[in-house]
Amino acid sequence: MVKIYNTELNIGLTQLRLYLDTADIAEWHNLMPTGIFYGITTNPLLTKRAGLLYENICWENLSSTAAELGAKEIHVQVHGDIDTSLKFCENLYAIGQSVGIECVVKIPLSLDGIAIVSKVKSMGGKILLTACCDAKQMIIASALEVDYVATYFGRMMDAGVDVMAHMRAIKVMSKNGSCRPMVASIRNTQQMVEIAALGHDCFTISPAVAHDLFQNNLTESAVSSFKAAVTGELF
Repeated sequence: MVKIYNTELNIGLTQLRLYLDTADIAEWHNLMPTGIFYGITTNPLLTKRAGLLYENICWENLSSTAAELGAKEIHVQVHGDIDTSLKFCENLYAIGQSVGIECVVKIPLSLDGIAIVSKVKSMGGKILLTACCDAKQMIIASALEVDYVATYFGRMMDAGVDVMAHMRAIKVMSKNGSCRPMVASIRNTQQMVEIAALGHDCFTISPAVAHDLFQNNLTESAVSSFKAAVTGELF
């Protein structure tokens, strides 16, 4: 079903950024060459699905691979206690400088996570606050002046939250600030279209959603006609 959107909204996607949300290196090789992805996002759940044990991951190798495939950023989540987390951040930022990619530290929007933000900021690298499930958390992210906040669209929807109301509020609150909302946990491309129609311009999507983004039967039919016309099969 085609939905009609509010055409009175002042929407511009000139600074659109897409990220590939997976730790599956095979999918990096499949999808990064398309050129539409600014970077790659990961988290412990995604690395587990990719068969990687988080504490044993060589982030230097993964970051180097991401850079070679054209990613400008790779987002990696902290883990462990405060000291472990801070050391992890130091190492990650150093890796980014050594392999030529911006390593962005992901910190959960919990009290424990929020408590280390100021110390991580002093290291000079970029920060993303993750697992935002309420518009009020945008206030926290803005107050801390982090670079990104990842909103969990799908989880909010599954919980019965009026997710579009929260997405509208988050977009309004981010308009004049430096913290950029990154919409995550998107289940399909239709959701992307609806969220983009609100003016959101930063998304991280799974390989499944990414593959669907490239598929359209009408486009494929038109391309087949072009090919047939060139070869003389179409009269």
